[in-house]
Amino acid sequence: MAQYFLVHPQNPQARLIRQAADILRGGGVVAYPTDSCYALGCQLDDKNAVTRMRSIRGLDESHLMSLMCRDLAEIARFAKVDNSTYRLLKANTPGSYTFLLNATKEVPRRLQHPKRATIGLRVPDHPVALALLEELGEPMVSTTLLLPGDETPLNDGEELRDRLARQVDLVIDAGACGLGMTTVIDLSGDQPELIRAGRGSLQPFGFETP
Repeated sequence: MAQYFLVHPQNPQARLIRQAADILRGGGVVAYPTDSCYALGCQLDDKNAVTRMRSIRGLDESHLMSLMCRDLAEIARFAKVDNSTYRLLKANTPGSYTFLLNATKEVPRRLQHPKRATIGLRVPDHPVALALLEELGEPMVSTTLLLPGDETPLNDGEELRDRLARQVDLVIDAGACGLGMTTVIDLSGDQPELIRAGRGSLQPFGFETP
């Protein structure tokens, strides 16, 4: 059965965050809140945990997951970032964006786009997610908590606990955090390319709101 932590959405209890990071280090899969919606997360190098997350969501190997990072410096470790891209990232992180960037050798090949060698990265604007990443000291592999057959991501802590009790190791309940997906921007080429319009504003990247 999954453990269940009820945490403060703005000032998460340090003791619970430490325990959550230990669960991740031990190979656990964690359901946690972000600034867009709830997500599943695991340790970067844990192939088995990534496989479990794919199973929970009903995803095959072709669906790429993102790296949830604590800050811009961490993004720069896992992605190739030139000066203009750095300025864009600095102005728009943390926030509800997923950025597709050219991966560095720090990123496991299984997490990269098989043909383009890109990786999705983001810095969440949520105190609980950021506290967990800071305690963990490295990015998490992450995917939206959208279960097979559902049209919207899960957003209620008690429903999370009930539906995922035997599938994840921990549910971190910080209250409702939204149902919208992130805006996905491809920054791997010469010009930004809009992949998906979501919660993040399009204006900083020169796109018109659909």
